[in-house]
Amino acid sequence: MFLFDLLGQVPTGTVLILVMVTLVAGAVRGFAGFGAGLILMPVAAAVIDPPLAAATLLLMDFFITLPLVPSAMRRANWPTVLPTAIGALITVPLGAFVLINSDPLAVRWGISIATIAMLGLMISGWRYRGTPSSPVSFSVGGLAGFLSGVAQIPGPPVVTYWMSGPLPAAIIRANLITFFFIGSIGSSVAYGSIGLFSAKVLGFVILLAPTYGLAVWAGARLHPLAPEQWFRRVAYSLIAIAAATSLPALDGLFRS
Repeated sequence: MFLFDLLGQVPTGTVLILVMVTLVAGAVRGFAGFGAGLILMPVAAAVIDPPLAAATLLLMDFFITLPLVPSAMRRANWPTVLPTAIGALITVPLGAFVLINSDPLAVRWGISIATIAMLGLMISGWRYRGTPSSPVSFSVGGLAGFLSGVAQIPGPPVVTYWMSGPLPAAIIRANLITFFFIGSIGSSVAYGSIGLFSAKVLGFVILLAPTYGLAVWAGARLHPLAPEQWFRRVAYSLIAIAAATSLPALDGLFRS
């Protein structure tokens, strides 16, 4: 009954947009291990309130990916993960503060611009060439934590950083899963403390989680079958489309 009441308050077009973008975001998350926020948040923040979109993605991603955490924590390179996670936990509340206390239009601009900037970083192929160290890991984690708090897009800084080092791909993936799990706990505490979790958030999670979970599963199954380079090109294109079409300047074209 609660879900029907919620759906009655949300335009059908908005529901369809959210379901479709959740499907795409989940597939990218399952395949690449990150990137859901880069696709989902610009679009979701354009059709519902940005804090509502961020809280929904946080809870949905946390519970859907929870089964991956135990094995990842066993394989993770903790000397690298720990300072990165500490940096993120410190800055997540700052990002959450910006999210809840800024004008929604300004937040939307910030999410779209940050998404485009992070996409540009990934496409450029730039890699950190210095020696990985605790201070650098802490700083990278701090940037990722802030981006997580304000827009649930922590992936690009840590992905770029860890891919620059000598760790094998399996360890990098374990690092990412572990880092996102710890960061999600920090974000949950920060969001809860400022009252972002509500019945409406729960309703959107119930609505979108089945689609997201199925898409994450499909993306993970696709990983060993599809060429990595091909999939990344498609994912990058989808991220660019999501960010560009969600720019507030284009509201006259894409929003009624």
